[in-house]
Amino acid sequence: MSTSYDASVRRLARMNRTQKISSLLMLHVPGTTASDFRAFVSAHEPGGLILMPDNIAPTLSGIVALGAGATIDTEFPPLIAIDQEGGLVRRIADDDFASSVTLKHRPAAETQEAFAERARLLAAAGVTLNFGVVADVTADPDSFIYGRALGETPAAAAERVAAAVSGETGRVLSTLKHFPGHGRAPGDSHTSIPETSIDIETWTTTDAIPFAAGIAAGAQVVMIGHLKYSRVDDSPASLSNAWYRILREQLDFDGVIVTDDMLMLRDSGHPEYHDASANAVRALAAGATLLLYVLRGSADVDGTDAETLIRDIAAAVDAGQLTDEVIDRAALRVLQLRYRRSVADDLFPDAPQVLHQ
Repeated sequence: MSTSYDASVRRLARMNRTQKISSLLMLHVPGTTASDFRAFVSAHEPGGLILMPDNIAPTLSGIVALGAGATIDTEFPPLIAIDQEGGLVRRIADDDFASSVTLKHRPAAETQEAFAERARLLAAAGVTLNFGVVADVTADPDSFIYGRALGETPAAAAERVAAAVSGETGRVLSTLKHFPGHGRAPGDSHTSIPETSIDIETWTTTDAIPFAAGIAAGAQVVMIGHLKYSRVDDSPASLSNAWYRILREQLDFDGVIVTDDMLMLRDSGHPEYHDASANAVRALAAGATLLLYVLRGSADVDGTDAETLIRDIAAAVDAGQLTDEVIDRAALRVLQLRYRRSVADDLFPDAPQVLHQ
């Protein structure tokens, strides 16, 4: 077994249930004050924090300070994540490297180069995890995701997705999104539950291909979307055991599965997804590893907060809706990712092997 596995098992054994549950949350702290980040991590011990536009200071050193403030535990620092695809979606404006808008029409080598430069910028800003590799595929210019997709065909997207992961390797951890594929499901998942009726056989030979290529290239994280494939499951993929099983067994992914922002489910307008804690329990029971909640800083606005999520997930374990084994399995995966990043050198050469024991 690797050092990361041994160290993570030892740490897990010292954690209580509350700490384990907290480690399964990736949350947002508003503002650019490092002391606020430190206080939040000290109080809640989340597995990660996501940087949003309100966190981006005028200089990279200001962004670095946020991650440094959050790093109380130097052996298992929280993951510092960001959505930095380039082009249409970029939090750090200094990123003027080529994006999907042009890369989808250029040789794959240019995708690798652009993502390598982008990852160097993120590493310099103290970011450790990029939600940046869009593995969705569509040729429809009217699609919500078209301008962000790296290819118009499965083969073209797969080649560039693999190149993007290769470019990020050794610099930041790579995330593939939005599984099982937003290009197939019309609409915007920020405000609806996009739906498609294609069957699993069609998906396997089309939309699955870029995700498989990114996994083979070494991506350590896959983001699962709030996308409904009605012939596979009547629930959004983020709450669907069927889709987590397909990702684990059919695509042989053994890394961390992070949900897209769980508050998007509530914002979809579907009453069955209005309760943030119920959504968290359903996602963990289905197979999620890490729950992303982009909190705005007000429980009245968000409908939840860190304390409520942790308390309600713990109550679900007591009620038999979740088991301690489910919590432990997910917490161990997150710990391994956090530990490997903490002990790596600046080039982080072994990132693709982080969870393949």
